[in-house]
Amino acid sequence: MERKKILIINNGTSGLYGFRREVIEALVEKYEVTAAATVNGHAKGLEKLGVKIINTEFENRGTNPISELKLVSAYKKMMREIGPDAILTYTIKPNIYGGIAAGKLKIPYIANITGLGTAVENGGLMQKITVPLYRLGLKKAQKVFFQNAENRDFMLKKHVVKGEYDLLPGSGVNLERFALLDYPEGNTVRFVMMSRLMKEKGIGQFLDAAEHFKKQKANTEFHVFGECTPEFKERVDKLNENGTIVYHGYTLDAVSVYRLSCCTVHPTYYPEGMSNVLLESCASGRPIITTDRAGCREIVEDGVNGFVVKQRSSEDLIAKMGKFLALSWDERKEMGIAGRRKVEREFDRRIVVEKYLKEIERAVK
Repeated sequence: MERKKILIINNGTSGLYGFRREVIEALVEKYEVTAAATVNGHAKGLEKLGVKIINTEFENRGTNPISELKLVSAYKKMMREIGPDAILTYTIKPNIYGGIAAGKLKIPYIANITGLGTAVENGGLMQKITVPLYRLGLKKAQKVFFQNAENRDFMLKKHVVKGEYDLLPGSGVNLERFALLDYPEGNTVRFVMMSRLMKEKGIGQFLDAAEHFKKQKANTEFHVFGECTPEFKERVDKLNENGTIVYHGYTLDAVSVYRLSCCTVHPTYYPEGMSNVLLESCASGRPIITTDRAGCREIVEDGVNGFVVKQRSSEDLIAKMGKFLALSWDERKEMGIAGRRKVEREFDRRIVVEKYLKEIERAVK
């Protein structure tokens, strides 16, 4: 019997492999799976799982209306050629334009709101443009999954979603891949930040803290992982050269990062769905320091598995890092174990897989 076909639309192959792998592994056992995404890493890994890749390039932050209309046409053409029985969409443009295309072709689709994006969260003209587009994209969705309650409540208040919806524990975390690691020995405390090095992710605050503790001659190291934006390149290079930080560049080996870390710092004020770095850090037994905002506050319990800091505040970040440094080695280790317990209870990726399989089975009947 010919297998049913599933089309997954995402902005990049790297995110699909990193955060949707377990869903995909479950799908390829029963269905023929195609992924339409910009090839930006891990494409071979997806192909080894049994996924056919269609490279679809588009500008994530582009707002040219002609280009956006072309994207809808491209998605419709692709869907006609593939003939999927159900479609999964992730990230902003696939949710909007992939959703519009699927709705016009009357193909069941399931959308995942992985974060509202700065265009929506910052208000103003871009929010007025983007929210109606979301209404169109999600209008005929079989189910809309949200990754945090704040995003869900905003979309409901704006009457964006009128059909079925549900709340997921973010993308969840693979508790086997990110197993509990031994806590680092020694007296040196290594603070780690792993992110795209951009203003909204809080890299400026992290660098301010590194400079502060360098002057204090504290027994600390500040390790930075991630692609650096032009805005911060000069400062990052300078601080790396003078030993204030250790800049490692972009890495695919997240487990090694968490093994190095004594505490993962994520001072973001970017509109996230649910922070995967924080979920993986907690699963690995690492304390976290992060901001009081949606996608982060759900993962941190202040004083239990980490500390909460004010957004955009270098002073508060320095203060909370100081509190962490004042803890004993045993107390830091116990914070990490508390984080592991929390993600085991609330963020196991198997929860996400089960909800997706249930929806897809309903869609392809």
